[in-house]
Amino acid sequence: MNQKRNRSKTRWLIFSISGLLATGAGLSLFGEALWYKFNNYNFWIWFAWGTAALVVFNAGLCLFGQGVIERMKYLKRQKAKQ
Repeated sequence: MNQKRNRSKTRWLIFSISGLLATGAGLSLFGEALWYKFNNYNFWIWFAWGTAALVVFNAGLCLFGQGVIERMKYLKRQKAKQ
């Protein structure tokens, strides 16, 4: 049981941290897309940056959400042990 609890804690930390990093990276890419758009670059350049930003940002939200699920599993196993 201890190994499963440690696994949930590890998965929680990995998903949560990577989700926060990906969300921040997506927002940074969005800033780049805005910069390209307002400096009158070609449509496809800022569109590609914006699309990549959307994908990375949403992936970050999904990873963070999975981290929350893993945290709940970890707490449930921890409570069951008591």
